[in-house]
Amino acid sequence: MRTLSDILEEYDFLEGDERYRLLIELGRDLEDMPDALKTDATLVRGCSAAVWVYPTEQTEKLHFLADSNAAITKGIVALVIAAVQDKPASEVAAMDVTAALEPFDLKNQLSSNRTQGVPNMIGLVQEHAARIATA
Repeated sequence: MRTLSDILEEYDFLEGDERYRLLIELGRDLEDMPDALKTDATLVRGCSAAVWVYPTEQTEKLHFLADSNAAITKGIVALVIAAVQDKPASEVAAMDVTAALEPFDLKNQLSSNRTQGVPNMIGLVQEHAARIATA
């Protein structure tokens, strides 16, 4: 998975529909999430599309599988995951993920329906990180 800074560098050169295409591409590049993990327990609440996030590593570094049934939403999920993937739980728990995503200006680039679940995705990831960091 590409780093958030690498993605931002490419994103900054693009406009309009090209940014949508990049988000769709990022979603396609997500590691496959088996259908068996797409359950009510892994469903992120508050998203207009179905979004699932599943933590696979419970050691020092966090690793998540994620998916969505909507292409652009899946790209947004990929951005959130790129911000935290394979980082130490203590770092993710203390991280301002919202600030890390601000340069993408998602609220002005996308409809509110597409971004309304982002805080819930971030909250779920950080709650998991905090549990691991304090264990």
